[in-house]
Amino acid sequence: MENRAINQSVNPVLPTVGFVTETLLAPQQAIVAFFARAPLAPPGNEVVALDDAFGRVLAQSVAADDDYPNAARSLMDGFALQSQSAPGDFEIVAGVVMGAAPEISMRPSMAMPIPTGGVLPPGANAVVPIEDAAVDGTRLRVGTSIEVGANVVECGADMRRGDTLLKPGRRIRAGEVGVLAALGITDVLVYRRPTIAVLSSGDELVEPQTRPRPGEIRDSNRYAIAASLRAMGALPRHYPTLRDEADTFESGLARALAQCDGIVVTGGSSVGERDRLPQAVAQIATPGVIVHGLRVKPGKPTLFGADGRKPILGLPGNPTSALFMLEAVVAPIVAALTGAPLEPATLQARLEKPATSRAGWTWYVPVSLRHDGGVPLAHPLALRSFSVSLAARADGYIVMDERDEEWPAGTLVTVHRFLGG
Repeated sequence: MENRAINQSVNPVLPTVGFVTETLLAPQQAIVAFFARAPLAPPGNEVVALDDAFGRVLAQSVAADDDYPNAARSLMDGFALQSQSAPGDFEIVAGVVMGAAPEISMRPSMAMPIPTGGVLPPGANAVVPIEDAAVDGTRLRVGTSIEVGANVVECGADMRRGDTLLKPGRRIRAGEVGVLAALGITDVLVYRRPTIAVLSSGDELVEPQTRPRPGEIRDSNRYAIAASLRAMGALPRHYPTLRDEADTFESGLARALAQCDGIVVTGGSSVGERDRLPQAVAQIATPGVIVHGLRVKPGKPTLFGADGRKPILGLPGNPTSALFMLEAVVAPIVAALTGAPLEPATLQARLEKPATSRAGWTWYVPVSLRHDGGVPLAHPLALRSFSVSLAARADGYIVMDERDEEWPAGTLVTVHRFLGG
């Protein structure tokens, strides 16, 4: 059945009424089918200042230009000396100055005050912490033996010249920013953020600032989808609503596609008479529709298409379905445009009550979390695709795959947190 489903996705026959359940793809099958037909264009790159690099995706390999540290340094406030002379008495000489290399070469009877991070003077091979030594004027007494290298970080202990530290595709966080600064890289080559058009479809939609009349609803999807795309590293671009009865439906879709690296449309992706998206994609794009309909809940009427190397992603109009499909299923396609794999936050929790699904389907079950000092408790929420508030009430979701029908209370589960949360 799996091969038959994928073949149908490659040359789709768009149904006029309903979906044929037997040929619907599971989410991972749909992703495979999409990338088989639509290898996406590699992201371009640009140079940004180091202070603007946080959150971006590295587009260059980064190697150490020197040994770090470039000289042996002290790990403690104490006295540098030759370990073989301990235990014993030492003459205290002028101390190490931070930011300068000591000029005095140490002899067996000498000890030099040294701060944490100070460069070890020539001839010294260990540091005695202040609290382990007795000072009497210019004399230092060490009562125990000292190992070679005690309290010293050797040259190159952190990084060696030529070591590859960062590779392309790495998302730049605070630690990576620190490495770049340490290596003197202030202009950073990163992947360009893809611009993704965000559109909604439906005659009933009005802008958020408009008070809806009976039968109208405010367009919440476009803003929720745009926020999630930003969290993925993309640049969302809003476009006018696609009206079901307008003769500009196809041209509006084509204009957005021409101006952006990909498009996401909510609504109009099912198989009703007013759902124009599948036929519009088939009309304006090549290869057009690749996958139409998934064996999931929520989000069955999801569409994957492409025009050349640009993805066309159709999400259900129901708010919960749209956001769940974007974050749980569509995210790998967006990640390919950004140049970096997504790393969604997860945590382990125990179900506070049973969770149920439908055999043979993948279910994304929203949960709220309750912390009582131990393993968090995950409370499954009623799955209502029409709900605008459900994603805001939930702290994340659990994934029940095709083999799962019921998980009893107490089951240890992986909770996927929403991006940007």
